Order: sequence, then C-alpha cells, then structure tokens
Amino acid sequence: MTPPIPPAPDSATLHRSRVMRWLLWLAGSVSLALGLIGVVLPGLPTTPFVLLAAACYAKASPRLHGWLLNHRFLGPMVRDWETHRSLTRRSKTVAQVSMVLMVGLSAWGLRDRPVVLAIVLIAALIGVLVVARIPTRQPPV
Repeated sequence: MTPPIPPAPDSATLHRSRVMRWLLWLAGSVSLALGLIGVVLPGLPTTPFVLLAAACYAKASPRLHGWLLNHRFLGPMVRDWETHRSLTRRSKTVAQVSMVLMVGLSAWGLRDRPVVLAIVLIAALIGVLVVARIPTRQPPV
C-alpha cells in the first residue's frame, strides 16, 4: 500500500515576492543538483540536499514540489520527511555506512595525495555529522 502523499502547496504557501520565489527556485535547483551529485561523490550527503530542495520548491513552485514528491526514487524520502520530520535509525545508518564505505575506497585511491585525501576526509566527516543531526524516530511497530 502506498503511503498518502502530503498535499502540494497551494498559492497561500507560496512566497509573496516573485524575486524571492525565483531565488528559492534557484536554491532548490542547486540543492537538488548537489544531492544528486552526492549519490556518486563520497562524503557529500544526498538526503539533506534533497530535503532542502523540497523545502525551497514548496515555497517557490507547486509543480516542482509535486514532481519531487512523486519522483520514483526521491519521492519516498521527501514524503517521509514531510510527514514525520525525522528519519529512522535504519535510514541514517544506511546513509552513514555507505558514505564511510565510499570514502574508504576513495581514501585508499588518494593515499598518495595527502591534501586531496584530507579534503575528502573532512567532507566525509561533515556529511556523517549532518546526517547524525537529523532527528531520529522509532520505526512503526
């Protein structure tokens, strides 16, 4: 059974200023791009950027917000966040373990380039901490 989709924002939730809506659209698009890059780039978390994109689109574009809510891969994450405002322990663990594994592979490949290695490790630490700061909820019983 598919979980209910939260209602798309209506005109009352959109920002009043056209310039601000444009800036929110731009911020949402940059966040979404960073989130998608984070799928393949170790240490760059996907979830916070996708959630930020959804928040920006909710205030800027009902069409893009609806698209994100109904996206095959990203939609469940956004719907879950908009419903509960938290992640399950399992979701957080999967995100953090996958980041650590990918960074470990990258670190091994970058062992001869200490400056780049340090940048990757610092980015990974930030990513793991960002995910750790997201509120945790208990899964349904």
